[in-house]
Amino acid sequence: MTFSLRQKISFLFMMFMVANSIIWFVNHYSNATVLKTLVLIEKKRDLLDTVLEARRYEKNFFLRKNIQDLSEALSYIKKTQEKQALIEQEFSGLVAEEPSVKERSQAIQDYCTNVESLLKLYRQEGAVTPEKSWQIQNNVTQLGRKLTTDIEEVVKTEKKKVFELLDHSRQLLMFSLLSLFSLTVLAAFFLIWKLNRPLKAIETGIKKIAKGAYDKIPEIRTGDEFESLSVSLNEMIAELDRRKTQLIQAEKMSSLGTLTSGVAHELNNPLNNISTSIQIIQEEIEDPDLAYKKNLLAIVEQEVNRSRDIIRALLEFSRQSDFSVEPVHFKALVHKTMHLITGDIPSTIEVQIHVADDLEAKMDPRRIQQVLLNLIINAVYAMENQAHGILIISAMKDQLAHTFVFSVKDNGLGIQDEYMAKIFDPFFTTREVGKGSGLGLSIIHGIVEQHSGTISVNSSPGKGTMFTVTLPD
Repeated sequence: MTFSLRQKISFLFMMFMVANSIIWFVNHYSNATVLKTLVLIEKKRDLLDTVLEARRYEKNFFLRKNIQDLSEALSYIKKTQEKQALIEQEFSGLVAEEPSVKERSQAIQDYCTNVESLLKLYRQEGAVTPEKSWQIQNNVTQLGRKLTTDIEEVVKTEKKKVFELLDHSRQLLMFSLLSLFSLTVLAAFFLIWKLNRPLKAIETGIKKIAKGAYDKIPEIRTGDEFESLSVSLNEMIAELDRRKTQLIQAEKMSSLGTLTSGVAHELNNPLNNISTSIQIIQEEIEDPDLAYKKNLLAIVEQEVNRSRDIIRALLEFSRQSDFSVEPVHFKALVHKTMHLITGDIPSTIEVQIHVADDLEAKMDPRRIQQVLLNLIINAVYAMENQAHGILIISAMKDQLAHTFVFSVKDNGLGIQDEYMAKIFDPFFTTREVGKGSGLGLSIIHGIVEQHSGTISVNSSPGKGTMFTVTLPD
């Protein structure tokens, strides 16, 4: 049985509420018991003080034989009875545990009865005899002493009980804090495992998408909304990856459309040479000069190879392929790209290629060729009104940084400062309507990031622009 994220969080919240309620109730009950016991002790101390007052007047009577002292003692004993009855009534739950509570009540009653008997005896003139008075006095003294001792012991016992309750409350508080801490730790692990981990995986996946890498989010098996969200995101990533591939291919075909006239011109020249050479051979087929004919056939073969190279470069560029990094001779890749663009470069633009013959780097050749082609097309567009444009393609390896760096530089119009932050945004273009989709630089940016590389631009209005691509070596 699986639970939703809302149910899991609700259960965790309820656990906290139940645990806090139990801890609050137990601590409240413990504190209330301690408080009630302290009040009971105070009542019993008051009871003891009342008994001691009765005994004081009792002793005064035995010393002075003043009936008034005995009356006062009887008054305090009756107060003792009232206070004992009040204690039994208000604190029935606590005093019920005392085994001597009934004996104490009976002792107070006996003490009161004997004092009353003694007072009655002394109020009757001539009725007092040594035998009678001695017996009652002895009972009063013993009962008073026993009652005082009993209450003192009870007070001591109650104090000890209070200390035990306080110690128990302290232990209970420590246990409560430890339980809350344990519950908090469990909640933290739950949040990390059930919330933070899936969120982190989703966040990482979204960041990769933002960088142009369409790797699927690791499978999340939580049985809740996160699992369904990860499945939906992976479906979205797969669709985005498919559409990105289609977009790259569409941009390739768009670039080819831009190059159509130039490619046609490049193919027209060798075809014209082939046609001319064959016509000459046909006209002079009877001529015995074989060396001249062989030379013409060599020219034909050369122009055929030239046409084949142009078409091969065109086909390789247009072919859709999976991303694959391999060692590439960069200068050969630049020349292949130039085969496609040479016919579209005006004679007013000078092309300079500063790349070592043996320079090799790891890359996806077709995708980097698209980067080169788009950057060259942009540079040519920026210099189309220049009297003398200069296009420089250069590349090098940074041995210290372990990177491969290539750049495309022009001395054209440059980029306005307010556009610099937007040039890699999809569909952003400064060209006229119908002359650019605004996707070229955005796709270039995605291709470079797919290589785990970076692309930067340095431009000054009226002075030209240089795009620099850095790839890991």
